[in-house]
Parts: sequence; C-alpha cells; structure tokens
Amino acid sequence: MSRAIKAQLVKYSRLAHERGLTAAFGGNLSIRKGSLVFIKATGAVMNDMTAEQVAVIDMSGRQVSGVRPSSEYRLHLAIYRSRPDVRAIAHLHPPYSIVSSTLAVGELPIMTPEAEIYLRRIPIAPFRPAGTQELADVVADAILQSDAVIMERHGIVTVGRTLREAFYKAELVEESAKLWYLGRK
Repeated sequence: MSRAIKAQLVKYSRLAHERGLTAAFGGNLSIRKGSLVFIKATGAVMNDMTAEQVAVIDMSGRQVSGVRPSSEYRLHLAIYRSRPDVRAIAHLHPPYSIVSSTLAVGELPIMTPEAEIYLRRIPIAPFRPAGTQELADVVADAILQSDAVIMERHGIVTVGRTLREAFYKAELVEESAKLWYLGRK
C-alpha cells in the first residue's frame, strides 16, 4: 500500500509543478492512511519528486521513515486532527492566489459554478511564519468551514478524501484567484 501512496504523491507533485501551482522547493502534498501520514520530504523539489523523497510520520509528528518530513508537517497534522474526514492535503504556492491574498480581504470571491460547488468559500488566513505551529493553528481553524484556505503571502491549502480531489480543488482556487485578479478594475 505504501508504494501506491508514494506513487500518488510523486504523480501529483510533478503535476503541480507542471501546471504552475508551485515552483522550486515550494509546496507539499500528503496522504493520511490510518495513523500514518505520507508527506513530501524536506528539501525535495516537486518537479523531481521520487518515491524515496516521501517521508512517513505518525499523527504525533514522530518520524517513522528514514526521510525527514517537510517543515510544514505541523500544518498537515493540525488539519488531519481538526478534520477527520480529510485523507489528503495539497499545500501549494500558486501565483495568483498569493497575489490575491494581499489584495482581497477576508475571503476570495467565488468566481465559477465549479468553485461554488466544490469549495463553497475560500477564506484568507492571516499571515503566520511558514512551518510554525501558529500557521498550523490558524489554517486548521479556517479550514473547518471550507475545503480550501489561502494563506496570506504564502500559498493555499486544499483538502479532500483523495489526493486527486485535493489537487483539483487547488486548481479551482487558483482559477478563482486568477479570474478575480484579472477582473479587478
């Protein structure tokens, strides 16, 4: 099973880079299976991801694999704890979402029927330093009422029952951000 999970993480990490949803070292994806979380390793580049660059931690944050997890592991764990229905998380750095986080206030307007159906709303969480428990707490709170959150000056987090679902929700957030930004007068 872990081989299939790692293959999914590799596939969607590379796809995120190809679609311009993240660059260089930015972003990370995770999948929860029981009490274990499979997550991109620290220092891994999404475009070059391999199965060996997938870390495994338990729900307390203890490293199970020989590979260290992304510095954003606290963010992923906080969301999994606050949303037991979530089995996968996409944390990406799409450009229009980041720019919109500095211009929109409170929430990003929903721009398409698909975004309304699958996201309902897109709150903007206030800035907190990357990799901190403060960021994890503010995002876990914001995601209680939505499947997507934009983090001010940082990126986005989307959740789903599968990594495929979380990934496509991320695309919907970036599409909404792009349409909103281009439509501003």
